[in-house]
Amino acid sequence: MSGQIYNVLFLCNANSARSIMGEAILNRLGAGRFKAYSAGANPRGTVNPYTLELLESLNYDTSFARSKSWDEFSRPGAPEMNFIFTVCDNTANESCPVWPGHPMTALWAVPDPAKAGGTGAEQHLAFAEAFRMMSNRISLFINLPISSLDHMALQQHLEEIGRDQSRVS
Repeated sequence: MSGQIYNVLFLCNANSARSIMGEAILNRLGAGRFKAYSAGANPRGTVNPYTLELLESLNYDTSFARSKSWDEFSRPGAPEMNFIFTVCDNTANESCPVWPGHPMTALWAVPDPAKAGGTGAEQHLAFAEAFRMMSNRISLFINLPISSLDHMALQQHLEEIGRDQSRVS
């Protein structure tokens, strides 16, 4: 196993829910092997309160959480990413910046819990479901033998994780 720490960027449109969750989950589950970041194409400017409430209820430190533009990660001096995961359909259609180092990318679309209507309980459930999906995908990702897979095989695994709903249900 390589001693390399892999930088991972989670992207979505507002950077207020799913990408923040991805950053929190990977930094906890992949500690020592991965360093996660998050950003948005059109950041909301604030993290969704349901996201913060859910993370805090699961004993995550939320002091890292802030809604920011993906431009932060395409500037000189930004951490060079090894992987970039787009977690919403809207961002997949955006014109993305050119990322230094040409990281591997994949679409891991997760329904936007911030768009959930209904009662407070139903909204909480939508956030919990998004968290569960993100957590399952990240668990699959961190268990890949990254250093022993060739580029094409690794790309196939990354795409499969985002595509195969039966593995995240």
